[in-house]
Amino acid sequence: MITNIPGYPRIGSQRELKKACENYWAGKISLEKLELTARQLRKQHWETLHQAGIDLIPSNDFSFYDQMLDMSMALGVIPARFQDLQRSFANPHCLELYFAMARGYQKNGFDLTALEMTKWFDTNYHYLVPEFDDCQTYSLQCRKSIHEFKEALQQGIRTKPVLIGPVTYILCGKIKSAGITRQALLSRLLPAYIELLTALREAGAEWIQLDEPSLVTDLEPADTALFQLAYTAIRQALPHQQLLLTTYFGGLEDNTQLALQLPVDALHIDLVRAPEQLDDVLAALPDNMQLSLGVVDGRNIWKNDYTISIALLRRATAAIGEQRVMLGTSCSLLHVPYNLDDETSLDPAISQWMAFAKQKVGEVAALKQILSGDEALLTINQQMMDSRRTAPGIHVPAVKARLAAITEADFSRPLSFAARQALQQEKLQLPLLPTTTIGSFPQTVEIRQLRSNLKKGYITQEQYNHDISTAIREAITWQEALGLDVLVHGEFERNDMVEYFGEQLEGFVFTQNGWVQSYGTRCVKPPVIYGDVWRPYPMTVDWSRYAQSLTDKPVKGMLTGPVTILQWSFVRNDQPRMDTAFQIALAIRDEVKDLENAGIAIIQVDEPALREGLPLRKKQQGIYLEQAVNAFRLSVSQVQDSTQIHTHMCYAEFNDIIAHIAAMDADVITMETSRSQMELLEAFAQFRYPNETGPGVYDIHSPRVPGVTEMSKLLHKAATLLPVRNLWVNPDCGLKTRKWPETEMALRNMVQAAREVRKELA
Repeated sequence: MITNIPGYPRIGSQRELKKACENYWAGKISLEKLELTARQLRKQHWETLHQAGIDLIPSNDFSFYDQMLDMSMALGVIPARFQDLQRSFANPHCLELYFAMARGYQKNGFDLTALEMTKWFDTNYHYLVPEFDDCQTYSLQCRKSIHEFKEALQQGIRTKPVLIGPVTYILCGKIKSAGITRQALLSRLLPAYIELLTALREAGAEWIQLDEPSLVTDLEPADTALFQLAYTAIRQALPHQQLLLTTYFGGLEDNTQLALQLPVDALHIDLVRAPEQLDDVLAALPDNMQLSLGVVDGRNIWKNDYTISIALLRRATAAIGEQRVMLGTSCSLLHVPYNLDDETSLDPAISQWMAFAKQKVGEVAALKQILSGDEALLTINQQMMDSRRTAPGIHVPAVKARLAAITEADFSRPLSFAARQALQQEKLQLPLLPTTTIGSFPQTVEIRQLRSNLKKGYITQEQYNHDISTAIREAITWQEALGLDVLVHGEFERNDMVEYFGEQLEGFVFTQNGWVQSYGTRCVKPPVIYGDVWRPYPMTVDWSRYAQSLTDKPVKGMLTGPVTILQWSFVRNDQPRMDTAFQIALAIRDEVKDLENAGIAIIQVDEPALREGLPLRKKQQGIYLEQAVNAFRLSVSQVQDSTQIHTHMCYAEFNDIIAHIAAMDADVITMETSRSQMELLEAFAQFRYPNETGPGVYDIHSPRVPGVTEMSKLLHKAATLLPVRNLWVNPDCGLKTRKWPETEMALRNMVQAAREVRKELA
């Protein structure tokens, strides 16, 4: 039985790639040093998989920033605004162009906005959205995947190159020129794809993996035709190349026949997310096709229950024979941390139930051994499963009782938004187009070191409190000087918007090195929810109360919402996910009420991940959205009507869930709209969104600083789409990852733009 890993993490177990990239951007290391770090990481990854006995080891799953951007560079999908920049470089396919498309470019006379960024299906990974326009010509322009295959071959390892499949690549992109159809675009892209596949075959690739997760989504008839057109053309051009079509994040369902009729040599399916699809796939599997079974969870950190996986594998081998079955993880291991062995501080009673990427590779190998007759491994695994089911602290009767006592009244505020809006305006006395930020300010080296010193015991709690108080006081004074209308305390005491809360809630544990890539060099350490969740004490009240005492302007209380805490954690898999979400909602509810009692008149409960949890199939989305909206409303609905509730969302498509966003009934929603030039607001306008909205007027994920005119134009566009009295002015996300000089310049320009447009529209 062949073992198959669809992909492996690439940032390094100690975030080596992140640090190298950021040092390169800062001019601290050379390009050669950056590329050396990349080669060392790739070598480590290939050797780890090779030593574990994996047969199909991936290459080209490495990326300096994003695999979709890699595909754009490979095919020459360069937007028109970057083409002059491309021509200015001696090497037209260099990393500087690559990073400019990822981050924006503002030097040497250029001022270029970055590619739009959004979530990769229902994960917290963000990809760079391809832009297709009439100015582009497509051909094999970047040979990264070929170089990396040859690089592994020199180490004595024949890898399986991994590419984003042509149809998913197109469906996840945006056509910017009118009149271009997806079918016409595919016809233009296919020669470049075939050129790349041919080059990989000539380099010695025996298997090539083409990722098509779009096959687990609802497809229009025209989209199914794209698959048939693409794979027929590829097979005709490469009749003898072994192709592995990889699907994940759900089941094929009504696309089963489509996938099985495509001329490929093997099909990979996700049996963690959709074990029920196995029988349908087996029943229709062509005699000449192999089947790769993703039975080890590539999205969560819990150990595999071998009895479940073995049952699925034996059902498949009984139907089609062992020689046609591959065994692997459900998806790329990009979404889990590197190595549990690096966690020396985790409670062993809990860590024994976990598996990170390296351990999951070991689980794939162990399952193959069990199928070969090693029953001892199965016995040990079942002992672990039993210990988790009966462990103390996982089930808390009081938490379950409180959840069971929720009534309909817990989900609604007494007055309508229109009535609340009048009360809030009277209380807050804000101007037209009020200005604010999303919450966090730059996390300097000194601030991060301060938190680290407290954790390590190098300073006392009193010293820490003094320095955090100073940072908050300076931030309040600075915001007042800038002229912002609604202030924030800056979140200097917070390491991460989810981790900070999880550390103060029961039912969570935390890793030291459990880093996962979110986008580019942004890495997060998701908390682990292992048991029932509850709040033992207030979490944010003291710092919020202190910040408000320093100014007469309103200071927002800043919280993370229950769905986002859920989505950005590794969640227990022994109870329904939304039960855990409602437990978190009750904990946040207690915090919201304590903030209000402390005199905080504006409370922001961020839900950037609300859409991320949306099931990929429309028929499953209604139930999730109802539950997610109710979790948010449960968090905020007990406050007085004069207390203004904000929420924040970013980097996702909201057009198809606008009614549910409205049902959240937040008084103000701020969101990311700058990279799409306010495109998202058109959905809000068509829906006649009734509450207040803060469309982001500049992109905080890029180091470029937009001017007053640029932001003024965006505000004018917003004012044509939504009532001016309902508009706020803000960046598109928190400023934690930026530097202070660019933050000050951008916010100063933002306040000036708001003042000018305010006068024009008054």
